[in-house]
Amino acid sequence: NGLPENSMGAFRAALEGGYGIELDVHLLKDGNLAVIHDSLLKRTTGAQGRIEDLTTEDLENYRLEGTEETIPTFREVLDLYAGKAPLIVELKPVGDNHAQLAEAACAMLEGYDGPYCMESFDPRCVRWLRKNRPQVIRGQLSENFLKTDSKMSWLLRFILTHNLMNFLTYPDFIAYRFDHRGTMSNDYCRKVWKVQGVSWTIRRKADFDTAVKEGWIPIFENFIP
Repeated sequence: NGLPENSMGAFRAALEGGYGIELDVHLLKDGNLAVIHDSLLKRTTGAQGRIEDLTTEDLENYRLEGTEETIPTFREVLDLYAGKAPLIVELKPVGDNHAQLAEAACAMLEGYDGPYCMESFDPRCVRWLRKNRPQVIRGQLSENFLKTDSKMSWLLRFILTHNLMNFLTYPDFIAYRFDHRGTMSNDYCRKVWKVQGVSWTIRRKADFDTAVKEGWIPIFENFIP
């Protein structure tokens, strides 16, 4: 529909269609929360720098994908949705700010009257939720990092690929990359830990139908199923 990802326009369109959303939350320099996928600003705004180095007032100066849409705050999205449809809140920590990020997001969700859950690729965030907000449904995001990431050590990629931190985090669901869902440990975790499987990010109707048939909850974009 031509609307930038993680923009208020895209969120309004999803809400008008009756859909819930998955959104990415980062901690700003002033302690507020911004909604944007990447820490680096280059891909989505064309600007240099990181979102974590900006303040709330700075956000209006960054246009998303060449449109008039600017980077929204988490509060703006919560006020828009206001419990009208489900939210999947992905925590995107940078460095060692995982606890501060998780705490800020949970504080903002206090009293929010609507269905939501929280997830992260970083097991430290998921563990923080288990220890400090056990009532919040929490999910572990993952993929086969042995195929996709060469920056981390092999050992860390192995641990994250196979969700070996589950004994510390006890996630309520595991959200695994759709085309990596056949990873043996992913199937093992679903059966042994008896958690719901979620599949991301689906961009074709055929893949959506496959995910549903296999029992995954699909996270999709750029089409209407």
